[in-house]
Amino acid sequence: MTHWEVHAVKYADRNARTRADSFLFDDNHDAPHAMDYYIWVLRRGPEVIVVDTGYDKAEATTRNRPIRMEPAEALAPFGIKPEDVTTVIVTHLHYDHAGGLHLFPNAKLHMQAAEMAYATGPCMCHDTLRMPFTSDHVCEAVKRLYSGQVVFHDGDAQVADGVTVHCIGGHSRGLQCVRVLTDAGWLVLASDAAHYYENFMAQKPFPIVVDLQNMLDGFATLKRLASSPELIVPGHDPLVRQLFPVGIAPHITRLDQGPMKEIPH
Repeated sequence: MTHWEVHAVKYADRNARTRADSFLFDDNHDAPHAMDYYIWVLRRGPEVIVVDTGYDKAEATTRNRPIRMEPAEALAPFGIKPEDVTTVIVTHLHYDHAGGLHLFPNAKLHMQAAEMAYATGPCMCHDTLRMPFTSDHVCEAVKRLYSGQVVFHDGDAQVADGVTVHCIGGHSRGLQCVRVLTDAGWLVLASDAAHYYENFMAQKPFPIVVDLQNMLDGFATLKRLASSPELIVPGHDPLVRQLFPVGIAPHITRLDQGPMKEIPH
């Protein structure tokens, strides 16, 4: 089986954060703690799979969360036009992961059935649980469902040879990670099952959580799925760009050859 290239594409960052925004029960809660925002690209010959879509400048303005580049601009170095992408894996429907769904009009969306049920169900009556979602993004996913462009998964599933998804939940009810066969072994894109290395390495939960047990159990699932802990790639950690080599543009990081350095403990 030919292995996949995997690329992390940074499109935004947020530095005005503290450790209280990243970890429950952290003793050093007021220390600065930056966050990066990524889209991921899987390539194997002519095949392309995009994992998550980021969000656009309209959403950035609405939430006062500026982005450095639009998703289409971020993907341009690959020669990828969003309208040509036919497969998008949606790890979950939070605004920063599904805010660009409308930019990929011809893609089939692979998501967990539990995520659609969560984002359109009674849990959204609660302001706190609804906060990371944007109704237009959820409605876009529903429109795609009615046009036959959604593939639902229930737990573990294969999207392509060497690419599988695994429902973890915790941060969002139907959050899924993506497992990819690479030259370095089985690499796991944790997405928000682990925002940072410290989440899964030190068993420290992220504060936005719908099911704390699922989040904690998910840290063990990530370790089970990856060939080694070094091949678990957190969803928002700036350390990813320090540990893995620069890719084909300064905002792109190449993941499939493994990290250049050990993860700091």
